[in-house]
Amino acid sequence: MGLLVQKYGGTSVADPDRIKAVAEHIVRTRQRGDDVVVVVSAMGKTTDDLLRLAYEVAQAPSAREMDMLLTSGERISIALLCMALMDQGVAARSFTGSQAGIVTDTSHGKAKIVEIRSGRVREALEAGDVAVVAGFQGVSTDANITTLGRGGSDTTAVALAAALGADACEIYTDVAGVYTADPRVVPDARKLQRLSFEEMLELSATGGRVLALRSVEFARNHGVPVHVRSSFSWEPGTWVGQEDPTMEQAIISGVSHDVSEAKVTIRRVPDRPGVAAKLFRALADETVNVDMIEQNVSLEGFTDISFTVPRDDLSRAITVMEKMVAETGANGFTHDPDIGRVSLVGAGMKTHPGIAAEMFEVLAAEDVNIEMISTSSIRISCVVREADVEKAVLALHRAFSLGELE
Repeated sequence: MGLLVQKYGGTSVADPDRIKAVAEHIVRTRQRGDDVVVVVSAMGKTTDDLLRLAYEVAQAPSAREMDMLLTSGERISIALLCMALMDQGVAARSFTGSQAGIVTDTSHGKAKIVEIRSGRVREALEAGDVAVVAGFQGVSTDANITTLGRGGSDTTAVALAAALGADACEIYTDVAGVYTADPRVVPDARKLQRLSFEEMLELSATGGRVLALRSVEFARNHGVPVHVRSSFSWEPGTWVGQEDPTMEQAIISGVSHDVSEAKVTIRRVPDRPGVAAKLFRALADETVNVDMIEQNVSLEGFTDISFTVPRDDLSRAITVMEKMVAETGANGFTHDPDIGRVSLVGAGMKTHPGIAAEMFEVLAAEDVNIEMISTSSIRISCVVREADVEKAVLALHRAFSLGELE
């Protein structure tokens, strides 16, 4: 008998019929002989509806009260799913994040898990119950309800799998696995059977929306195998785990894209030690997440520094830049929200030279201008115009034959 942690997203439990279908899925898993811990998100658009309500009653809702409000969505899901399971003859017990022992730091809205005290969940499993845990939430070290931010239910599921020593963590979603590109953009995108943690991290960080980045980091750090699969069928999905050194890796595993960022450039910054440190410390202090960074060649003792930030952080970045122009003596700054990022990801890239050259040639042939470039050992990312993103994704997917059957 094994132990599986299964996570079901909002679309998987969007209405009573879907909740009953998920319960049937869990029952079949139990009938195979496995113990099951289930993590669920709020139903459908519940979180969006709660957010709307908050801003209808307050211009700037308290972060603490917002967490208290938003976590109610998952509490509805866990209770209804337990009722559906019991109706099908399976004993089940629901737990909020705090009841499941998910202890976080004190950051409301984007808390990080610091510890899982899994005693109550283990007791439920030992009693033969299915443990149904609310995703996206925990309790802080100062005893306040917290939420884990975007993709928090994925993180909850992987963290519980690590704490409980589960055999695998199954992430059920509305797609059948991880694809070579977004199927909404590339119709012949192909489902991948297996990815390394490193490849999945790069895909998640560069626009792949199937798994939350923090959940992949947790899985890698704790060695939790993750199976991404559809909640609408029993077909195998995509396994994410340790890289197999005995197998040759695909040169390119996928093309990802992201149109949620903006570019900021501070012009003619004095080129002397400490200026860049001061600039990026000021951004960090305002919790602005900086991604790609590019510094031009120094001319006459001055340089330009460009970087990308999430569009949600752009207003805070602008405020910081206004202050930093005055403090550093820079010659102003610009900001551009109309950019996108296109990335190639593949573990085999490490041993195959020329991938960057081929990528740039493909983009040039499509008349796509590259504004910034960033690389890792298994990824190449280019910032282009937002209007060119889909064209670039289609061209790269075709050029690297990612839609062909293996």
